[in-house]
Amino acid sequence: MLYRNFGLTGEKISILGYGCMRLPVKNGQYNNVDIDKAIYLIRKAIDNGVNYIDTAYPYHNGQSETVIAEALKNGYRNKVFISDKLPSWLIQKREDMDYYLQEQLKRLQTEQIDFYLLHSIKEDYWLKLVSLGVWEFLDEAIADGRIKYTGFSFHGELELFFDVIDSYNWDVCQIQYN
Repeated sequence: MLYRNFGLTGEKISILGYGCMRLPVKNGQYNNVDIDKAIYLIRKAIDNGVNYIDTAYPYHNGQSETVIAEALKNGYRNKVFISDKLPSWLIQKREDMDYYLQEQLKRLQTEQIDFYLLHSIKEDYWLKLVSLGVWEFLDEAIADGRIKYTGFSFHGELELFFDVIDSYNWDVCQIQYN
């Protein structure tokens, strides 16, 4: 496996990550993950050098995070960086940010998420997050150790991208590419 320095974080990240948005399922049902097969595949990737595992709150209706927790037992957690995302569209008040982060930590059975991204940033979500104090939330979550690095996944227009990039000292940006 090849590794690269990840921006200014100083972390060595595998050039291939493992995305957990589309884990194997039973009977074609998105919310019925084939847990044994998913754990096998995630661990196989880690055993072959992948050290970046990506998930988000809604993936497999929350099952992605719980499957990752199972896959990372028995020493596997120490071998990887977890990337997870705050569900921006669900945030209605500042307390929601803490609520979802705590739920994700619980689902993942970890004390810290390595890379925590604001999910699916587009103009309406962005304006709401800013008005509710998202920067203070991120600063607090870093200070108390719930997250290590910050970022955002972007789904908006180019003009907004520059506003978001310039608004905070981000560690990572994930851009939608189809």
